[in-house]
Amino acid sequence: MVGSGPALLLVHGISDHSGTWSHLLPKLAERYTVVAPDLLGHGGSDKPRADYAAAAYACGMRDLLGVLDIDRVTVVGHSLGGGVAMQFAYQFPERCERLVLVSSGGVGRGVHPLLRLASAPGAELALPLLTHIPGMPALLPLLDFGPDATYARERYTALRDRATRTAFLRTLRSVVDVRGQVVTMLDRCYLTRGIPTLLVWGSADRIVPVGHAHKAHRAMPGSRLEIFDGAGHFPHQTDPDRFVALLDDFIASTPPAEHDPDHWRTLLRNGPDEVPVSSGS
Repeated sequence: MVGSGPALLLVHGISDHSGTWSHLLPKLAERYTVVAPDLLGHGGSDKPRADYAAAAYACGMRDLLGVLDIDRVTVVGHSLGGGVAMQFAYQFPERCERLVLVSSGGVGRGVHPLLRLASAPGAELALPLLTHIPGMPALLPLLDFGPDATYARERYTALRDRATRTAFLRTLRSVVDVRGQVVTMLDRCYLTRGIPTLLVWGSADRIVPVGHAHKAHRAMPGSRLEIFDGAGHFPHQTDPDRFVALLDDFIASTPPAEHDPDHWRTLLRNGPDEVPVSSGS
């Protein structure tokens, strides 16, 4: 937790940790109060036998903000963290001022084949062996990770730790099976109407393909889409200066959402068919 000013909550992705934001923190801290936790089961946080679903993570973020005496935030979620950010907006709309979804999960089935395999039955028996095979990290670039090969090697090494591996599998299986992603935000993303939303993706993302960005943009009324050409799954790391400038502009140009319970009930009653959908990409 660093800085002062309007609050930003930065939520990292699966098998990652708060260090994914390290390139951004010094500049963001000049203008914002930045909260960047390690999710349960990740990084330096505890890794208990627990509920690792996106909804549970969203509750954890609500509790963390309560402890820190922060009422409302702009939520920035990367990968799995994007799904957590959406859940946060669904469950606690009165606390969400804006949404920034970075290479977010939850848009469609598509996900890297290796994650599908890791979610399969028996993976908990195979992974301890696979993560200790000499020379295996050198083979990962052959598995079509593109710009994200370094990330794949780092996460592969982290899975040698038993507690980390168990938490990873519990988290992964809550959102992915052998056919792909099983959790979708599209069935409720119409509820983001009125919440300023920014979508950021890398054009060369091999983990969650860029096509998901365009699909989410069409489904989320009034959203803004920015593509980082040539970037992989981590556009915020590929070009941190551009990402910070984009975030600054987005926050400066959009008023924070004001939760209206009557409007929320109307959206729930009418459903997505009654809400206009944005066009273009």
